[in-house]
Amino acid sequence: MALQQLPRDDEMKDCIDNCLEAAQVCEWCADACADHGEEMAECIRLCRDVADLATLHARFMARDSDYHGDLAAICADACEACAEECEQHDHDHCQACAEVLPKCAESCRAMAS
Repeated sequence: MALQQLPRDDEMKDCIDNCLEAAQVCEWCADACADHGEEMAECIRLCRDVADLATLHARFMARDSDYHGDLAAICADACEACAEECEQHDHDHCQACAEVLPKCAESCRAMAS
């Protein structure tokens, strides 16, 4: 059975896609921020938190875990905090995070309710 054929509503599929995109951009940002010194420590920490939470949330949704709604709220909070931090930096990788993460936060909030 192809992945597109799995029985899942569109809202959940979109959230999974958004979480995976968030994880990817956050991994890129955290890695790139490491080249910019200690002043990027908070950005790196938040990006790593989001990458871990977003991939975990995507996995929970994929298996229709009863706990994915609880994790969705935490993931949304982390995305919002990371986006706020990344907005403060002019680096391309930080700006990419600041652009992608609000969409992930929004779709996670919808999963949480």
